[in-house]
Amino acid sequence: MKLLVLQHHPAEHPGEFRRLLSEDGHTWDTVNLDAGEKLPSLDGYEGLWVMGGPMDVWQEDAHPWLVDEKAFIREAVEERGMPYLGLCLGHQLLAEALGGKVGPGTPEIGVCDIQLTDVGAEGVFLDGLPELFPALQWHSAEIKQIPSNAKVLATSPDCAVQAMQWGPRAYSVQFHLEVEDDTVNTWADISEYRDALEKALGSGGSDKLKAACEQRIDEFRTMSERVYINWLQTTAKVL
Repeated sequence: MKLLVLQHHPAEHPGEFRRLLSEDGHTWDTVNLDAGEKLPSLDGYEGLWVMGGPMDVWQEDAHPWLVDEKAFIREAVEERGMPYLGLCLGHQLLAEALGGKVGPGTPEIGVCDIQLTDVGAEGVFLDGLPELFPALQWHSAEIKQIPSNAKVLATSPDCAVQAMQWGPRAYSVQFHLEVEDDTVNTWADISEYRDALEKALGSGGSDKLKAACEQRIDEFRTMSERVYINWLQTTAKVL
């Protein structure tokens, strides 16, 4: 496959998924929207991935490219039926692009448990994951209203929509499984993330979160590979 990846900060890339994509011979082009790079034509791409970022979906005055990005996602998913994967901000952007609503939520920062819904447990995208599984969380906004015809695949006590499906080939998650060894240190260098981390976990929060991720890194890698394989299976109908 040839994928298009939209990034909102250099540190928020596909992470562990890059290794899996490379091993399987898939290629991708990256657009760094925060750096002013322009959105290309979707022609020639077989899937769209949208990563996380320190901005919020409603900050269009500060980040005017968000307006075009939402329209771009809508074209890809709704008009073209392209396979889609959204992580964190990319999860929220999918909802907004398709008519849902996103707003401030209870901050979730740390390694937190995610619960599959009945729909998620029966579907393809999260197949093979435990009914209750740990994942890295680092967000303070959430989907308040899902788009029409969307399905909630996973949830948590503080965030109702942890994973979402729209149509047969658009999927997104609020949490992170793409964790690498340096993810926490790298993200803690982003001022917005560092401030939220220290507020949630106190002084030394970065070290606490890094230790928590190190304890779970093998689980994260196993689950990220499973979700990656599952996502590829959902694209088979259009390849």
